[in-house]
Amino acid sequence: MSWKDEVRTLRLFGSPQHSLAWEYLCRFAYPWQALDGLKDWIRALGPTLPESEYLHTAEAVWVARSATVAPSALICGPAVIGPEAEIRHGAFIRGSALVGAGAVVGNSVELKNCILFDGAQVPHFNYVGDSVLGYRAHMGAGAVTSNVKSDKTPVCVRCGGECIETGRKKLGAMLGDFAEVGCNSVLNPGTVIGARSNVYPLSSVRGYVPADSIYKSGSSIVPKR
Repeated sequence: MSWKDEVRTLRLFGSPQHSLAWEYLCRFAYPWQALDGLKDWIRALGPTLPESEYLHTAEAVWVARSATVAPSALICGPAVIGPEAEIRHGAFIRGSALVGAGAVVGNSVELKNCILFDGAQVPHFNYVGDSVLGYRAHMGAGAVTSNVKSDKTPVCVRCGGECIETGRKKLGAMLGDFAEVGCNSVLNPGTVIGARSNVYPLSSVRGYVPADSIYKSGSSIVPKR
């Protein structure tokens, strides 16, 4: 199977029961294609959520009654915070964000235009913009997505000498289910981490990391044993 098939939505994410966005994401061959309409989709989703389970806390903001939101956190709409999610001290959700059930958005974390599947964790000093994080994906302390190229040209998703043109000037990272990103790593624009793969701490990652792999450096990506 081609790497271009491996970065498709249904290859990166295999947990339909673990995101309110599953049916929405499945409209698109590639997950980054869902980002353009995410704001409007969340605005349409919110009013359909049961009032017995969700509070409409602010303009276009819906928070599950079982979620925990620190008083110091700021949530700007449109946003949906799922059941038993934790939004910790100093978190800043800038809008167009779906935070899944049991997900963790931690101290000084900033989210913008992104989907976090259930159980995804960005617990310490992370920036996640224009990105999708799969079921139980985890970013270590200080790990960030970089979503704009320095020359401001459209982002490509690359593997070797090949690329997929996305047409987007802003695109962060796609993390498959159970992906693990080490502390203080930078995921450069258009990075895709396959399901169950690990990234070493202090890495600068660019392009596609296959599923079930360990990213040690740009020249050393090895299969898990």
